[in-house]
Amino acid sequence: MKDVIMPPIGLALGRVDFANLFLVLRSPDGGSYATLDAAQKAGAVTLNYGVFLNQVISFLIVAWAVFLLIKAMNRLKDRQPEEKKVPAEPPEDVKLLREIRDALTK
Repeated sequence: MKDVIMPPIGLALGRVDFANLFLVLRSPDGGSYATLDAAQKAGAVTLNYGVFLNQVISFLIVAWAVFLLIKAMNRLKDRQPEEKKVPAEPPEDVKLLREIRDALTK
């Protein structure tokens, strides 16, 4: 999946990256930080919702791609003509009973 589905998805998304989105819950020095890396180096407690957003978006895109792939495979499967099943020959006792029934109705 990583080598087949993800490259076109990455191309479609471009360089969109939410990994740097965060919320500072507690800062040791009371300052604000421009990047998540700077906040973590300063020892701030952060809520990293950007990484979560990246994972959710990636999951939804991959799920959509797999859905479309399975849908296409099902369409191809439905297009193939099914083999016509020939009814099985009835057992001898059923044949005999039918002959008796037909003889009695004459």
